[in-house]
Amino acid sequence: MPSETSKMKNLIEDIGVFEAQDELSVEPVRTVDQDTGKTRKLYIESYGCQMNFSDSEIVASILQQEGFDTTSDLAQADLVFLNTCSIREKAELTVRKRLQHIHGFKKKKPELMVGILGCMAERLKTKLLEEEKIVDLVAGPDAYRDLPKLINQVDEGDKAVNTFLSREETYADVTPVRLNTNGVTAFISIMRGCDNMCSFCVVPFTRGRERSRDPHSIVAEAQDLFEKGFREVTLLGQNVDSYKWSEEENNKAKLEKKEFYRLSILPIYWS
Repeated sequence: MPSETSKMKNLIEDIGVFEAQDELSVEPVRTVDQDTGKTRKLYIESYGCQMNFSDSEIVASILQQEGFDTTSDLAQADLVFLNTCSIREKAELTVRKRLQHIHGFKKKKPELMVGILGCMAERLKTKLLEEEKIVDLVAGPDAYRDLPKLINQVDEGDKAVNTFLSREETYADVTPVRLNTNGVTAFISIMRGCDNMCSFCVVPFTRGRERSRDPHSIVAEAQDLFEKGFREVTLLGQNVDSYKWSEEENNKAKLEKKEFYRLSILPIYWS
């Protein structure tokens, strides 16, 4: 039988392995070079879960319509976004250290716009603007349609924040700009949010309530990917096995409430 001392030593070694894995997991995914003649350059670093990487593709698509091409070179960027994670403290510390590095670029290029997106933005809201003076813009996961307006606010000399959580937003009508793709596999987001309220998890508070995407738009996106040469898709969401949608409602909690009410008023027939 191993002694308590050896058990503790093994545990500490295991923790060291997990920390090494965590170090690898915070390596960001960056935008690729795209030159279609747009006047401004967008650079995004995505941290955390696959939903953040998928959201960055939505952000790139929205801003492509607003005159932004993407770049893989931070030094060439006019707008820098960090799409952030709040699931663990280490992920947030990584973002804060990265902001210190970006500060050097902003000193050389004062007009450089810096924004925080994702779960860290949603959790800290306006505190980010107070704590990180370099940050010009803060937008939560459900506010990406509002980015053109927020960018205009910053262009006019103001700070900009939108961390409103929606019960309906799924970005179903936005065709993502595929970033860092191999041309064969792709992710399709089918739902957002989580209703589980686990005591250890921040997701319901940073991603909002569960709502599911129109299945017709999911099939259309898969068909578009197939026509572009992709041959494998992974359905994506915070809680994909909770997918639930109807033509009149995409919010799971509201749907289940309606179903409960409908069943509760059904007549009971005694045999």
